[in-house]
Amino acid sequence: MKAYYYDNLPGDQREPHDSGRTVSESYLSSLGVLYRCCPTISAVDALAAERSYKNRDEITVSPEKMGAVYEDKVKMFFHEHLHEDEEIRYILDGHGYFDVRSEGDEWVRIRLEKDDLLVLPAGIYHRFTTDEGNVSIFSLSRPNKLETNGVFCGDVKANGGFPLTVY
Repeated sequence: MKAYYYDNLPGDQREPHDSGRTVSESYLSSLGVLYRCCPTISAVDALAAERSYKNRDEITVSPEKMGAVYEDKVKMFFHEHLHEDEEIRYILDGHGYFDVRSEGDEWVRIRLEKDDLLVLPAGIYHRFTTDEGNVSIFSLSRPNKLETNGVFCGDVKANGGFPLTVY
């Protein structure tokens, strides 16, 4: 995990946009964003059980898996949004960026790679993008608190075939 302020310069959202101003894990924690390295799915399952999570989505963001909707989905994931409840994001494979709003209303970019996990608090504005590679993500949510922006859950057909599983 590497966190820093987003530079806001023009360019592809999938570029690093590293301002050179690093952000500490303790600052992320002060925003309610919690980071963990979970080298096994059982570690993710334990955290999910501890926090009463019941729903799980898995998505692979790649041209091969998403086909013609890939570019549109990557742009959609980058739209700023928030949720009524906290959520967990776990990187199964690959790497990508989660951006969260700071207290000063600046974007903090968090680069995650395989085995990295974030807990995003309720009410924090955030967005996601891949880098130049592909990424597979677990999205975990509590019962009846599914995302309402249609990014990861809801009607499978409307979401480009991304399933929702309950465990």
